[in-house]
Amino acid sequence: MTKKTFDVVVFGATSFVGQILTRYLWNRHGANGEITWAIAGRDAAKLASLKASLGDGADALPVILANASNPTDLETMVSQTRVLVSTVGPYALYGSELVRACAEAGVDYCDLTGEVQWIARMIAAHEATAKKTGARIVHCCGFDSIPSDMGVYFIQQAAKSQFGEPCQQVAMRVGRFRGEFSGGTVASMINITKEVTKDPSLAKKLANPFLLAPEKLAARQPNVKFAEFDNTAQSWVAPFVMGAINVRVIHRSNAMMNYAYGKDFKYDEAMMTGKGLKGRLTAASVASALTGFFVGAAIPPSRWVLERFVVPKPGEGPSEEAQRKGFYELHFFGTTSRGQTLRARVKGDMDPGYGSTAKILGEAVTCLARDLPKNDDGGFWTPSSLMGDALLARLQNHAGLSFDLMDQ
Repeated sequence: MTKKTFDVVVFGATSFVGQILTRYLWNRHGANGEITWAIAGRDAAKLASLKASLGDGADALPVILANASNPTDLETMVSQTRVLVSTVGPYALYGSELVRACAEAGVDYCDLTGEVQWIARMIAAHEATAKKTGARIVHCCGFDSIPSDMGVYFIQQAAKSQFGEPCQQVAMRVGRFRGEFSGGTVASMINITKEVTKDPSLAKKLANPFLLAPEKLAARQPNVKFAEFDNTAQSWVAPFVMGAINVRVIHRSNAMMNYAYGKDFKYDEAMMTGKGLKGRLTAASVASALTGFFVGAAIPPSRWVLERFVVPKPGEGPSEEAQRKGFYELHFFGTTSRGQTLRARVKGDMDPGYGSTAKILGEAVTCLARDLPKNDDGGFWTPSSLMGDALLARLQNHAGLSFDLMDQ
């Protein structure tokens, strides 16, 4: 590969999450710290305003103008960097040309998408090219799916160390949680619903837990569909909306690591809502609300009401104070084939959809740029299968995440 001007280019820097990411990278690296980097987008005035908000020295931060709908712009931008990170979503609407450009140019790429149907299309269209050029494409580098993906990686490493074998089954349960889902995430969920409405056959594909894996395995996967009592967690649980993407990412991780968790590995996610009648009613309310959202999003008149009056819009988000007050805890319950058990916890120190996501993404892109020398490893990866221990260290040292084993 020819020498690049930048280690990293942040595309979509003026989006809501893009601005948080830009400020995080600026505070971590300045204009020329561990990485050389630039911000990019289509609006010169907004990019200039973002630079001005960074404070002293920000004049040295380069700017690239590029429009997501202009392939020439994207190719020119990609030609200047080793790694491209994009916050421009919904990715199914605005991200395909950029993935193509990176795959063809041999440039590493990461993003925040949780759009599993789009990821599957990108793998089918561009994986062969990425393998030839050496481009490493890593989707899902925010709250979906790094805490889940790396949490499973962490507990499996511990199981191998303690028991000499991985956990045959892991259940992730969301514990304490404060934060909002981002407008971009909601827009992506609504877009998926629109796609299913246009193409009903897509629903069957989306129901496949191995959609992103190279093969469908025989192990039947658990799946919390409504309120139920979880004896392992000793709590009522409800479906976790991010499970739809996280489960599929983790099965791809397993496959990409030559089935390090085993071909009979089982994984699922749910939200804990507590014990007793209150926990049961809360679980039922959460499950009903999710069902209502997807039913409403599938019908054009109610979808219009949701988009206009109910859900946050892309580009909107909580205040900095609300981001700082946010947090989350994810609990991982692992069981080996011999019945040995292990429990781990992942904690994040800011709200999941914005503050924590921006820090996670910042460390993922820095890991891609600085910690992973180019080898014969082009293709579509997951965070844990490509970055493993290097990313785990960065998340703990810089991104406010903790990974701990808990007493049984």
